Amino acid sequence: MKQKPLKQFFGSAMNTQHKTWLSGIIFLIVIAVAVSVYLKKMPAELPDDVVKINGRTEADHYLASTKVSGKILKVLVREGDEVKKDQVLAVLDDAQVRAKVTQAAAAYGAAQARLKAAKTGLKVLKKQVPLQIATAESTVRHSKAVLNSAVENAQQAKLDEQRYARLYEKGTIQKHQHESAALAKKIADDNVLIAKAAINRAQKALNEAKLGWQQIEAKQDDVNAVKAQNLQAQAALMEAMSVFDDMKIKAPTNGVITTKLINEGEVIASGAGLFDIVNLNQVYLKGYIAENKVGLVHLGQKAIIKIDSMPEQDFPATVRYIASETEFTPKEVQTQDERVKLVYAIKLYLDDNPKKRITPGLPADAYIQVK
Repeated sequence: MKQKPLKQFFGSAMNTQHKTWLSGIIFLIVIAVAVSVYLKKMPAELPDDVVKINGRTEADHYLASTKVSGKILKVLVREGDEVKKDQVLAVLDDAQVRAKVTQAAAAYGAAQARLKAAKTGLKVLKKQVPLQIATAESTVRHSKAVLNSAVENAQQAKLDEQRYARLYEKGTIQKHQHESAALAKKIADDNVLIAKAAINRAQKALNEAKLGWQQIEAKQDDVNAVKAQNLQAQAALMEAMSVFDDMKIKAPTNGVITTKLINEGEVIASGAGLFDIVNLNQVYLKGYIAENKVGLVHLGQKAIIKIDSMPEQDFPATVRYIASETEFTPKEVQTQDERVKLVYAIKLYLDDNPKKRITPGLPADAYIQVK
């Protein structure tokens, strides 16, 4: 077995020692840089009139849901798209609902036609009945006048017949003259009977014409019934149209689509959430304030928020929410000492979110001027 030369042995040992020494230097440099960065990030001691809140940015979430079940026909947006309130996000298969709308529209049209006809009939009847009554009253008056004239004629014919009878008995007039007077009396009496019958017919016609007022009331009831049917048909149409409108899933607010929970062709149940929308116009910092400092802060108080990833810019904010009850510091706080403290949750809403740069989940600090 060959042995390594002495020079090669010492050279290998020196290389190993050099590598160890170099690794130690690199490790010390890394530690020094980390300490330097940490010290730079450590804020200077805060003045007594400033309260600092640590937390993360959050935003109001809105769930675009469906009122009805159905099959997804089209999805019109993707995750990350900015949407406006009432913008259509997806469309359900509306073939059956469209048919119901057509049917309800036809029923409503027929109900409207019936209502129009009923109103027209009532309008005509209201004009017709008074005219019929006036005509019947006029006929009664005329019949009474005819009767009075017939009675007077009959009385005169009776007197004439009696006078002609006496003259015939004396032989002053001939027989045919007496017979003519008797015939005239009989005709006059018959005319009285005819006139009385005419009055009876005219009075009956007047009574029937006055029944027209009751016909108007009945017709008004018919109009009211048809009007109710019309309203029912209209309500059915509005309901069908409302369901048809529900086949379009719309954005409940302005915002950005963060999560799309459906795809085209899927069948969904009523009430299912389809899109999660974040309103980036209502971004806030949620943090916690110690129990002994909550009295320094009040709603409407102004603050400055500094985002860790945007250290060069300050974002004005306003205190909009302070919890009414204490709680233990949430588990995401790093140290156990901090987690056992009683704190109040607090939300500071940004006054503005320029270019929608601030999104949920960014670490940030808030500085509240309390004096």
